[in-house]
Amino acid sequence: QVQLIESGGGLVQAGGSLRLTCAASGFIFSDYTMAWFRQEPGQEREFLAAIKWAGGTTYYSGSVEGRATISRDNAKNTVTLQMNALKPEDTADYYCAATASQFEDSIGGKYYRDQFEYDYWGQGTQVTVSS
Repeated sequence: QVQLIESGGGLVQAGGSLRLTCAASGFIFSDYTMAWFRQEPGQEREFLAAIKWAGGTTYYSGSVEGRATISRDNAKNTVTLQMNALKPEDTADYYCAATASQFEDSIGGKYYRDQFEYDYWGQGTQVTVSS
């Protein structure tokens, strides 16, 4: 049974940091590209960052680039998103996702930011940033 379980969300003041972790099980983690998305109520799911199966290639959205770092540990089947300099507009539910789709590095940025490329999703963890 596939599981993606996010943790690390919570309430943080603007300017602070959070480290979100996703623990994966039920599939061959090292074969999958992993990503983080977020969603506000009534809004579409927004791509934040993705990391390819070997961990050498990462992609970021403009909204978090420079403030976020995605990393993975294939030995522990975990992927993390370190978020710094948080803003009230970062308030959302944050989701971990996994895809078996494989794209060349040069075009991966286009496809990995598409939520419909992803095979598995976690239940989400809530992040609230107070001003």
